[in-house]
Amino acid sequence: MPRLPQRFALALLALLAPVPAVALPAGEGRDLVEAVCTACHATNMIEASSGYTREDWAFLTSTMIDLSGNPVVRDGVLDYLATHFPPAARRSATPAPGPLAVRFEQWQVPTLGQRSRDPVEGPDGSIWWVGQWADILGRLNPATGQMEEIRLPAGAKPHSVNIAPDGAAWYTGNRNATMGRYDPLTRQIVEFAMPDPAARDPHTAEFDAQGILWFSLQGSNMIGRLDPASGEVRLVASPRPGSRPYGVKVAADGTVWVACNGANCLLRVDPATMAVTEVTLPEAGTTVRRLDIDADGIIWWVNSGLGRLGRYDPASGEIREWPSPSGPRSHPYAIAVFDGAVWYNESGVRPDMLVRFDPATETFQSWPIPSGPVHAGILRHMRTTRDGQALLIHQSGTNHIARVTV
Repeated sequence: MPRLPQRFALALLALLAPVPAVALPAGEGRDLVEAVCTACHATNMIEASSGYTREDWAFLTSTMIDLSGNPVVRDGVLDYLATHFPPAARRSATPAPGPLAVRFEQWQVPTLGQRSRDPVEGPDGSIWWVGQWADILGRLNPATGQMEEIRLPAGAKPHSVNIAPDGAAWYTGNRNATMGRYDPLTRQIVEFAMPDPAARDPHTAEFDAQGILWFSLQGSNMIGRLDPASGEVRLVASPRPGSRPYGVKVAADGTVWVACNGANCLLRVDPATMAVTEVTLPEAGTTVRRLDIDADGIIWWVNSGLGRLGRYDPASGEIREWPSPSGPRSHPYAIAVFDGAVWYNESGVRPDMLVRFDPATETFQSWPIPSGPVHAGILRHMRTTRDGQALLIHQSGTNHIARVTV
């Protein structure tokens, strides 16, 4: 949640707070926690945590809201959380040991509560992100740590950002049914509205080699195409109702591949005709958040519903899967081909684990993803840097952007 004048914070939060998703344990401070914390998220986020010491709860809450101006409220919140949610083994991850070491570089973004996400590198080495809950487009200079935040049109709720060949930043307006373009030179924002009122929620986007921007619309069950030269937007429905198109990638031959977050399928889109063909995955219960494509054209995907990593060969039609180290409830989420391997995260366990799968040896190695001195937050999308030497990730729950090197 953004910083507020502290004399207004508690009263305003009490008015804004939604009904908690689950009942917190009875005890002194419960009403205070429900008022402060549920202004931004349901109480199930607290219940689902691994639990922390009072010191770690102090750091974790500081990444979400600034209570330093009201020590009475701050101490009441921390006392309750430390008493009722101490360190525990809830939803524990199963680490996969291995020989590699990784380095995490982290930056906490300026505006608290924005749910920073989906970092991507620009031509000048800047790292861009979006703050979905606060209508923010951000830019980080990783050499200096300097950050800039650009306010987007109210209600855009940007879900992802991509950098065009001309250096412009394009974001998906997930709540106002637009695709937006920000010009870093003129600082102008132009919005492109969806031509169909049924197209409500642009989600994830990728540019193809011709500079065409392809994007998914999850709740609308559509896939879109935007030509930046003309501004024309074309839409096509997924052939399977409720498939919930999610992650998007473009293959070397121009074919657009889309993940199905609501069904056991992948979607293949012909870039010339926009004809959509379904690739049915074998097991019921399979859902796919995201996918990526390796140098040989193999499609790698996360089976979020069943806790597995999947591989699909478009040439042969062969499908294979491997159980993720933390098991069927690990909920793999983001994925990227990087460093000769397939990387993804296990978002259903605590801590959120970064996993590396070596296709040559079919072995896993994993690391807990830090959010400052604690392990919290959630990774929803990952991409490589332009030179392929690092992996860009985030922890949206704690407003951190990170870069990973091996």
